[in-house]
Amino acid sequence: MAVEIRQIDPASRRQLLKFIHFPIDVLYRDSKCYVPALVTDELTTLTPGKNPAFEFCESAYFMAYRNGEPVGRIAGLLNHVVNKRTGKQEARFGFIDFIDDAEVVDALMAAVIEWAKGKGMNRLTGPMGFTDMDLEGMLIMGFEHVGTEVSIYNYDYYPKHMQRMGFEKGADWVEYLIAVPPEVPPKMARIAEIVKQRYGLTNLKFTNRKYLVNNYGDRIFKLINEAYDSLFGYSPLTEAQIKHYIKVYLPFLPLDDLSVIVKEDSDELVGVGICIPSLSQALIKCRGRLLPTGWWHLLHAFKHSDIVDLLLVAIKPEYQNKGVNSLLFTDLIPCFNKLGYKYAATGPELEDNQKVQQQWQYFDLNLYKRRRAFTKEI
Repeated sequence: MAVEIRQIDPASRRQLLKFIHFPIDVLYRDSKCYVPALVTDELTTLTPGKNPAFEFCESAYFMAYRNGEPVGRIAGLLNHVVNKRTGKQEARFGFIDFIDDAEVVDALMAAVIEWAKGKGMNRLTGPMGFTDMDLEGMLIMGFEHVGTEVSIYNYDYYPKHMQRMGFEKGADWVEYLIAVPPEVPPKMARIAEIVKQRYGLTNLKFTNRKYLVNNYGDRIFKLINEAYDSLFGYSPLTEAQIKHYIKVYLPFLPLDDLSVIVKEDSDELVGVGICIPSLSQALIKCRGRLLPTGWWHLLHAFKHSDIVDLLLVAIKPEYQNKGVNSLLFTDLIPCFNKLGYKYAATGPELEDNQKVQQQWQYFDLNLYKRRRAFTKEI
């Protein structure tokens, strides 16, 4: 049967739910590695008026059907801020999932290319999200490992189809699995003490979540903007996005898994490390749904996970490459041991970001995943 492409109406909750549920309930229904996002979060991300990124982004969503059954999905995305910063006419594709069938993949990609050309674009890159707060990068190595809540999982045939269609490497990210040491590595501890004295820095720990949100929430996300500004495809967070992410994320972060570095004499924010217990198995069990029992699985994961996910590290640019990261880990490693974490999983890191790569040199680590943004002139 021929492949039928249907464009999704973003104003229709019913249609968006079909788009969201396809990988969860159809394509990866029997996968032990695919980690679904929370359906409620996906709805917010994809709905104009709910996701503040739509202030400067556009999107179009498509699903592929054969014989009336869903066989693939894809989103076309435009980030006008990034295009203005880079001087490019580049569209993005994301939220891409498909069966192993060239006709299906070609039809999905053709729909996005037609949409992108209609917007005056001459290049297509992905998988990317609206901004860097969304998932990005197609898995090209590590298919046998369980995914995480902050990264894309896909079958091994995905990148083969990208190459078949003439897409090339735009950027690669790597991920490491790190054994949590029983104590802070001695050399790292010495570096941390030297850096602390030289620059007058100190670590902050929080016991009051409201105090964290009110006094540091805005500053944390503005620091992320500074630290990540030069990275591949970065889209600076707007005031509306910052308010949104403070409301969505900070109230739920385990305070022991957060480390903040400030100047001792001025309280100037210099660095932040944000981690959470791995929610992978909980999300697999609840299939991205909070009800009826998903909330219980997530709550259990927050208290009993033996893996901690290192979501991000951000250091103020003028303090990068000066050993400041060591203060984060001398603070967090004792907390990780107290909480029973055996391993730490990094989020995707650009392979050429040496500033980030160097911070793992004192640890027992395994490069276990690699992912790629593919790009092509259209």
